[in-house]
Amino acid sequence: MAKQGSSVDKELKAIGAILAALDTLDGDSIQRVLDYVFGRLSLSSHTRNVPAVTAVPTSQSSVDSSPNRQASIRDLKDEKQPESSNQMAALVAYYLSEVAPDADHKESINTSDLEKYFKQAGFRLPKRMPQVLPNAAAAGYLDSAGSGLYKLNPVGYNLVVHGLPRAHASSEKSSKRSARRKKSKKKS
Repeated sequence: MAKQGSSVDKELKAIGAILAALDTLDGDSIQRVLDYVFGRLSLSSHTRNVPAVTAVPTSQSSVDSSPNRQASIRDLKDEKQPESSNQMAALVAYYLSEVAPDADHKESINTSDLEKYFKQAGFRLPKRMPQVLPNAAAAGYLDSAGSGLYKLNPVGYNLVVHGLPRAHASSEKSSKRSARRKKSKKKS
């Protein structure tokens, strides 16, 4: 019985800390903070008008799509395993246009979106963040939408939904290296 009381005490203290932190904010600020926290923790709330989102629409999706769990950018990154900043940029654009809660939904992204979602996903930040979107567009994953904004195109969509993760890519590289080694040994 003491354990249950202790757990309740901890919950009450956590609630008190949260309320104290939000006390100085106005309604819109509180909502933005709560939306961010819920998204960051991959939670949904019955009081918000954000529907639970099924993750990536693939038959092999491992992201939890139960009604009480909101797919996060970290979940998507862990499932899709992008290997480059270009692929991660396509993943961010996909997440914001297809998976993100309504409050975060966007059709076009900019450099500040990339930085925010690279950090949330735990993806390594590139040295030249402002160059990532133009590079992803040059790779064919995004289209320019003007004023520093970029939009996911069908190539980027197909990459995220059907092309990632590229588990076979590393095994192909290994087999190509092995073949080159065998050829060079034959020449010797």
